[in-house]
Parts: sequence; structure tokens; C-alpha cells
Amino acid sequence: MAEILETIMIVSFGLSWPMNVMKSYKARTTKGKSLAFLCLILFGYIAGITSKFINPVYMENIGENWYVVFFYILNFIMVGIDLILYIRNYKLDKKNGLL
Repeated sequence: MAEILETIMIVSFGLSWPMNVMKSYKARTTKGKSLAFLCLILFGYIAGITSKFINPVYMENIGENWYVVFFYILNFIMVGIDLILYIRNYKLDKKNGLL
């Protein structure tokens, strides 16, 4: 049951990331974004993924609970894309004299 609830939490967070990535892509600016926030979220996902791989009980049942790590990794990728867009948008802001 704990794995299911954790997955619901991760999927809920994960549903917001594609919308956030599209917003970053279209906005072409870092205005309203926080580099520290993105880095902290990435660090949190790394900790979550690592916790699964070092948990012997989880690893014994990974065949049944693989979806938990899958969603952690998917969210990590989405935040990583948003971070890449932040860097692109930062360069655009600099080029346009907004920084």
C-alpha cells in the first residue's frame, strides 16, 4: 500500500512537469523561475531514486514495484529538461538585455 501511495504522489507531481516544461519553452525567459528550486527538486529525485536502489526490501520486489522508480526517473527527466530550458532562457534574457 505504501508503494501505491508513493506512486500516486509521484504521478501527481509528474503531471505538472510537462505543463511547466511547455511554459518554459514558450516563455523564452527565466522570469518567474528559480534555478535553486529546480536544482533542489533534481536533488530530491536523486535521493528518492537512490533510496529505492539501496532498499533491500524494495530491490527484492522490484519486479512487482518497478513503476515507482520509473516515475521517479520520468520526473527527474522532466525537471532536467526544464533546467536545460532555464539555461537556454537565461542566455536569451542576457542576449535581449533583460539581465
